[in-house]
Amino acid sequence: MTGERGRRIGAALLLAALAATTGLPGTAAAAGAGNGAGVETGAARQATAQLPQPTGPFAIGTTSLRIADDSRPDPWTAGRTRELMVSLWYPAARSADGPRAPYMTAAAGAHFGGPDGIGALNYSVTPGSTDWSSIRTHARTDAPVLPGGPRPVVLYSAGLGDPRTWGTALVEDLASRGYVVVTVDHTYEASEVAFPEGELATSVLPGMLGDPDLDIGAVLRRSLDARVADTRLVLDRLARLGERPGLPAGLATALDLGRIGMVGHSAGGFTALQAMHDDPRIAAAIDLDGQLHFPSPDGQSGVSLPSVAEDGLDRPFLLMGTRSPDSGSYHQQPGWDALWRHSTGWHADVTLEGSRHGSYTDAAALLPRLARQGALSPDALREDIGDLPPARARAATHAYVASFFDRWLRDRDDHLLDGPSARFPEMTYEH
Repeated sequence: MTGERGRRIGAALLLAALAATTGLPGTAAAAGAGNGAGVETGAARQATAQLPQPTGPFAIGTTSLRIADDSRPDPWTAGRTRELMVSLWYPAARSADGPRAPYMTAAAGAHFGGPDGIGALNYSVTPGSTDWSSIRTHARTDAPVLPGGPRPVVLYSAGLGDPRTWGTALVEDLASRGYVVVTVDHTYEASEVAFPEGELATSVLPGMLGDPDLDIGAVLRRSLDARVADTRLVLDRLARLGERPGLPAGLATALDLGRIGMVGHSAGGFTALQAMHDDPRIAAAIDLDGQLHFPSPDGQSGVSLPSVAEDGLDRPFLLMGTRSPDSGSYHQQPGWDALWRHSTGWHADVTLEGSRHGSYTDAAALLPRLARQGALSPDALREDIGDLPPARARAATHAYVASFFDRWLRDRDDHLLDGPSARFPEMTYEH
């Protein structure tokens, strides 16, 4: 992998992996990618940002759960069994009090924003420049659930290396509209996962990607297999949620597990579609700019396709591409094209004009303000989210994701997905 995109774990592996596999530059090079003008770290004031206000009518609550499978070896770390952290986001009673939940714990935020964290490696934020744990969500921790359920459930899976928090703006928006959203951290692949006992499980990917002989396709297959198994484990445990003590009041009965959807960004989008292919419990899924193929070991001898692309899908799915140079838009990627041709379920394909790979993530919500404080350069910001005004990227993303799930999980059709929309001229309807 070469050039600027070679520094970015998620984008490099999932969108530029067909280039020669020369490995990632060291973290010192990645740390310099932000080129934050005038940023001082250490005792100096750090940059901070705010999440956008959710657009739905409901207040939000959130709670985090540890999920373990003692019978399953961890796919990334020898000698350990699989443990995950998930968060549930849900409509809450407006009478709930207490502080808003932090975006990241102090330990997770320090690692995410450090030289080995994904803030630098995927998004070129200067290490130490940003106080990630000072950012607050709009959700109250363990708030009582708003009566009126059960409600449809949407799982969220982040991109390769990204933590489950990196889609919070979209997740909160869905919860404010009446969904229960479950965000999943894929341990030892995500930048960092904070467990309740204080352990911080950090990603193995930065070390692996320094190997010049790395088989990127094998890493992606390993990641996909682990992610799909994680997803199915979470679904199994959601069905037994009532057995867990200490849950927020009303949460165990708030989930309608007969109406499950999934959305993910990049590798998370790949995961969402493959998990739906493998597990009939998932009724509808959205892929936010995630490729659906595996490169050859040398990066130049063609690709292989996963079963979801070879078989197609018989349930609804939405492909949402960007204008990154090697995005899936216009079916330039073989997996998107194969999935389209082989599927019998309802499907649509849209592309966000003026966007980049990070436009569907919290990069659009948080990085512009951080850039104004010098935490990353204007060029790095443009590489992350493109030239489309961030507020328009967020509005389009939230509207299309909500429209899709409303249509297929709640039988409410606003007809946004019928074709091109004058409300969102920046969204090109491909088919």
